[in-house]
Amino acid sequence: MRDAYKITHQLQLITAIKDNNSMALKAFYVENYAKIERLVLKNSGSQEHAKDIYQDAFISMWNSIRNGAFVPQNDTALQGYLYQIAKNKWMDVLRSKRFKTTQSLSEERELYLKQEEEQDDGYEQKLTIAMKAFMNLGQPCKDLLRTFYFEKKSLRDMATELNLEESSVRNKKYRCMEKLRQIALAQNHKQ
Repeated sequence: MRDAYKITHQLQLITAIKDNNSMALKAFYVENYAKIERLVLKNSGSQEHAKDIYQDAFISMWNSIRNGAFVPQNDTALQGYLYQIAKNKWMDVLRSKRFKTTQSLSEERELYLKQEEEQDDGYEQKLTIAMKAFMNLGQPCKDLLRTFYFEKKSLRDMATELNLEESSVRNKKYRCMEKLRQIALAQNHKQ
């Protein structure tokens, strides 16, 4: 009997949405926002992202209801439907090149700000040691590390360019990093 009431409640809610009942729309909107916000925030998003995704998902759900494309199957069908739309929309955003570019720029900015904060903690000294060590590396190691870390090329792409196996490039990169560490540690002990 209780399940029948809940499904009846879902049908009443759908009817209210179809009729553009502003009180029902607002109540449903407010009631379900927090869940979508948590989804977005837990998956690399901001509150602004959450608001945009929720708005888009809510409009999509509203259109589906108005067009008769949605029929509730259980007592939480509408909430689940809204959540699924929001989740799919957020996954599309995460997969988008624009989001990845924006995220990497945000991460670079955060890294820059963090580096400024760390300068008081000897960061500049560590950076100087690392740069001197890098300058003392042989040219092949400099080129390999610069290509991998600064140009962000994959090991596979580097292997193709160098006409080597990917595992060979991985081993070379490892050996170069070990040389860099040894040089940096030796310089650090001198100071």
